[in-house]
Amino acid sequence: MNKADVKVLVITGFGLNCEKETTAAFKLCGASPEMVHLNDLLNGKRTLDEFHILAFIGGFSFGDHLGAGTVFANRVKSKLRDQLEKFVGNGKLIIGICNGFQTLTRLGLAPAVDGNYFEQEAALAHNDCGVFRDDWVYLKANADSPCVFTKGIDVIKLPIRHGEGKFVADEEIMNKIKSRNLTALQYTNSDGSIAEEFPANPNGSIDSIAGICDETGRIFGLMPHPEAFLSPYNSPTWTTEKIQGTLPEEGEGVIFFRNAVNYASENLV
Repeated sequence: MNKADVKVLVITGFGLNCEKETTAAFKLCGASPEMVHLNDLLNGKRTLDEFHILAFIGGFSFGDHLGAGTVFANRVKSKLRDQLEKFVGNGKLIIGICNGFQTLTRLGLAPAVDGNYFEQEAALAHNDCGVFRDDWVYLKANADSPCVFTKGIDVIKLPIRHGEGKFVADEEIMNKIKSRNLTALQYTNSDGSIAEEFPANPNGSIDSIAGICDETGRIFGLMPHPEAFLSPYNSPTWTTEKIQGTLPEEGEGVIFFRNAVNYASENLV
């Protein structure tokens, strides 16, 4: 399948606000993304069957009033569970970014250990610092993770903006996440060492987790915003990098979307 034939669903509405950046990211990688309001999926005007990649985007769905991603996840689960089960069963891809990651965990789509989809096993709790964090962080990808989205990544920097980003799960689930390499991204210091202290670990996540995947590697959630770093000029250090001659051709967040589009074009029909 050609990359242009890869159809990406970017769900919008109800306080979500990263649809244009996420759409631009997939378009930059050659895919054909489309923004669709959640109501059009819930009332059957559109279906998940039309798409190869599903993106749950960042923002403040339903104001986060009952916990980030909670209401959005409940509405999706009550109306679209059958479609989601088919979507996952057909080997398609799902990414959840920030509020979308919170939605994924509440839906039970990640980590979904032992294939237990739609059973919540983890959550994103309030940051230990007690405030909303808008900053840039370093991340290290787990080379042994099955995650499709993080292939080829070592240490990378991305922006964050969240108040509920502390990854939490009970000991049994954490042991399975670790033993099966479902941790896809961890917060690090600038030298690539795992960050245990604030602000390099901005929220106090267990095991410094910034992103996880399911056991297939095709469902991935992360708190940082790769769609907000598509251009090198998004970086707060671009002027220094330009003077030093180290300014890259594109933003570091592009690779996540390129990996997804490449996988879909090579493996889906």
